[in-house]
Amino acid sequence: MEIKQYKEEFLAHLQNKISVVEPQNLYKPIEYILELGGKRLRPILVLMGVTAFEGSHKKGLDAALAIEVFHNFTLLHDDIMDDAPLRRGKDTVHEKWNVNTAILSGDAMMILSYQLLDFYKGDIYKKLMQLFNKTALEVCEGQQYDMDFESREQVSEQEYIQMIGLKTSVLVAAALKMGAIIAEAPEQEAQKIYDFGLNLGIAFQLQDDYLDAYGDSASFGKQVGGDIMENKKTYLYIEALKNANPEIKKELLGWYAEDLEDNTEKVRRVKELFTLTNSDRSTQDAIQSYTKKAFKVLDTISISKANSFVLKQFGENLMTRNV
Repeated sequence: MEIKQYKEEFLAHLQNKISVVEPQNLYKPIEYILELGGKRLRPILVLMGVTAFEGSHKKGLDAALAIEVFHNFTLLHDDIMDDAPLRRGKDTVHEKWNVNTAILSGDAMMILSYQLLDFYKGDIYKKLMQLFNKTALEVCEGQQYDMDFESREQVSEQEYIQMIGLKTSVLVAAALKMGAIIAEAPEQEAQKIYDFGLNLGIAFQLQDDYLDAYGDSASFGKQVGGDIMENKKTYLYIEALKNANPEIKKELLGWYAEDLEDNTEKVRRVKELFTLTNSDRSTQDAIQSYTKKAFKVLDTISISKANSFVLKQFGENLMTRNV
């Protein structure tokens, strides 16, 4: 199957399963966030994970929806923490409704994501729940590290990679492994496809960081420069500090100590400092490095060449934001 077909089948399943019921103020925001679009990266990977090990992708539809609902729950709460005005080019839930509604609808989404796994039985259900619980907790750990880093002047590359691995990459990896579990793949092979997803997820988040600074708001779907406004210690920032001369380092630290009402000049100048220190190039190099690591693991998985090709194609498209 082509990636487009996976996405179409998933979206049809989402429409059938998710509906607005009473109280509408709880469920309408859930429908809103789930219909905002996006790449549907994680649910597609669940379906691809099933197919990779010769299972029927249709058996993965509920797990795919579970992971998409969970992911969007985290976005509702992340947007509150970041005070983000936009999500996928539209108002965030807390902006369109209010903070309390976003919190409660997010809580309901987390519960719904677990309910969707009730479709599975026996050993498959047990393995899915163990992986889902582990991943959910790791995502929370990653979010806490991200928040902690905002108040720290220095964050190492290793610490940052660990943080995005937990906050973002484990969910990508779990999506693939859930597919492998549903297809009843051997544990060793399921772990390999997890490792493939882990490296691909890190590359994806590094690119997300890059696009936050250098992307186009209309196509990126988020407020460009948001990480700079929030003083987030992204890979771009870490590399810039590492490569900066004393004068540039002092200026960069000064900008990141500021909380301004109008961030236009801050974003413009910090991006210039990123370019002057070649941190933009270093970040692109890191994206390529983790993408190559992912493909190296992919080559070791005992699946057909055709299925391996489809996964590699998906990864390549992801790095150019074609999916």
